[in-house]
Formats: sequence, structure tokens, C-alpha cells
Amino acid sequence: MTELVEKLYNTGDLSDSELKALIETDDSSAAELLRRYADETRQKSYGKKVFLRGLIEVSSYCRNDCLYCGIRRSNKEADRYRLSREEIMSCCENGYGLGFRTFVMQGGEDSFFTDDFMCSVISEIKEKYPDCAVTLSLGERSYDSYKRMKEAGADRYLLRHEAASEELYSKLHPAEMSLAHRKECLFQLRELGYQVGAGFMVGAPHQTTDHIIADLRFLQELRPQMIGIGPFVPHHNTPFAEESGGTLTLTLRLLGILRLMFPKVLLPATTALGTIAPNGRELGLKTGCNVVMPNLSPVKVRKKYDLYDNKICTGEEAAECRGCLQRRIESAGYEVSAERGDCI
Repeated sequence: MTELVEKLYNTGDLSDSELKALIETDDSSAAELLRRYADETRQKSYGKKVFLRGLIEVSSYCRNDCLYCGIRRSNKEADRYRLSREEIMSCCENGYGLGFRTFVMQGGEDSFFTDDFMCSVISEIKEKYPDCAVTLSLGERSYDSYKRMKEAGADRYLLRHEAASEELYSKLHPAEMSLAHRKECLFQLRELGYQVGAGFMVGAPHQTTDHIIADLRFLQELRPQMIGIGPFVPHHNTPFAEESGGTLTLTLRLLGILRLMFPKVLLPATTALGTIAPNGRELGLKTGCNVVMPNLSPVKVRKKYDLYDNKICTGEEAAECRGCLQRRIESAGYEVSAERGDCI
């Protein structure tokens, strides 16, 4: 298997059959070589820098009914909230003081957050903090909506495609949602000049290796600046409550593969990775990741943004969360960067 890792390192691609073999192998020497090459590749472009993104979870209301998600509209037990404009700006003020130079506004697809509301908030953030990037993760919206928010100053947009296979996508989402529309949104965001992030769950119910290969091929077509993957973690109030979660081993292997296929991409060590293993994010950093996203949301709402069970960092103040992450990053042998952290 090590020869496949060598080939991926040297060429940046493999055939479908070779990818399948590498994804499914339990060869420990291949896994270690993949980790080493992934780390070396990220350091060629980014050195030991790890970029922090201040995450502001703006709303737990969502019009969608994705089968895996704890804030799906059918979950009548979900504790819903929305942050006010003042609360969002307070999070930014706090985050700026802690050294964050990217703010990520993330939430369910909530019609309260109209274009007028979002554009005015984005404009105010850019006016007060001109050296900062604004990232949005608000789901599927119209082309005009994306355009207006870009013109207001938004820099990046995260929209995980979740599954590039039509067959798998339909098993994870309600009938009214379509993979074709999700992909159309991603290409619109690219066209409008956003730095675009896509990605998928690892170990989602019904997922096969062939589905994962379809994800990798779609990412090659899209060429995003950011790729977010994390293990599927079940939520007790969803149809997938009894399903097995994604594994640390497979997630790390795919992070390594992604780093070699996309050498300059921004690759987060996700909260979900830290949720399934105490040292998950550190292991992610050692396998090619170069972004972490500490939580800037008010502590009173963190438990309410309940996408999956046992999510970490729900009770910490932003400063504690940042300090804890900085220590973890440094203990793994990397350094926190105070830059905006754009894709090279």
C-alpha cells in the first residue's frame, strides 16, 4: 500500500480502484506514511501555521429536515434561539480582542436572516474590523442573495455538499432537497468570487467507499479553497439515532488523502473530530489540517446549537476555548497564526 501513498504524493491523484484500495486498507505503515506526507505537504505551503476561525452560531432554527441533524425542523424537542444583531457584534468585538481575524457566521436555514439583515451586519463587521475576513455558512440561498452578501463584504462561504452521490444524498435528506441544487449553489458561489468551502460526512449511514470516491471526484471538479470533513456523529432525536458514527481512523486517512490531492487547500480539524476522540483535533493537525474553529457564540446558546450528541466546548467562554486550543495546537508542534488565513 505504501506505493499508492508514494504515487498520490508525487502525482496528486489516483485511479478509482487505487483510491478504493487506499481508503479501505488497514496497513499501518501506509497510514503512517500518508500522515507524514500530508504534514510535509501542508508545511510546504503554510509552514506550521494554524489559522483560527471565530465561530458564531447565529441560529438553531432550520427549515430543512436533514435526517442526520439535531436542529432539523421535525425535532420538536430542539431548544431554538436566534442571536440579535447586537449579540453578533458583541461576539465579534470579543473575538477581535482575542486575536481572531476571521468570523464565521453559521446557522440553520432560517428565514429571519434576510438579505437586508445579513448585508447590514456584514457591512458593519467589515467597517469596524477591516483587517478581518467574514465567512458565512447559512445554507442554500438564491444567486441574488449570495451576490448581495458578497457585495456587502462577505469573503468566504461554507456549504458542505454532504454527499456527491445522488443515491446517498437522497438517503440523508428529505425529498424536497436536491443534490443538483446544492451543487448549483456551490458553483454560483465560486462564480461570484467567494472563497468556497465544501465537504462531506465520514461514515454517514449508507455510505460506501464508492460514495466517498464520488465526493473526491466532485471536489476535484469544484476546486474549493476549503474542504471540511468530519465524522458522522449521531443525534438522539433523529432517524439515525441508533446508527454507528464515523471512525477516527477513516477520517484521518481521508484528511491525509485530501491534503495530497489538494496541497494548498484550507483543511479544518473539526469539532466533530475532537468530539469522537479527546486528541482528535491534534491528530488532524498532524495529518495535514491547518484550521481550527473555536466557538465565539454566547455560552447561554451553545448547548442549543445541537447538531449531534456530546459536542465539545459547549460550556466554555470564548477566551477559555481559545486558550485551550492554543495550548493543544502548540503541544502538537504547531503555532497559532494571527493572520486572516486566506487560501494560497
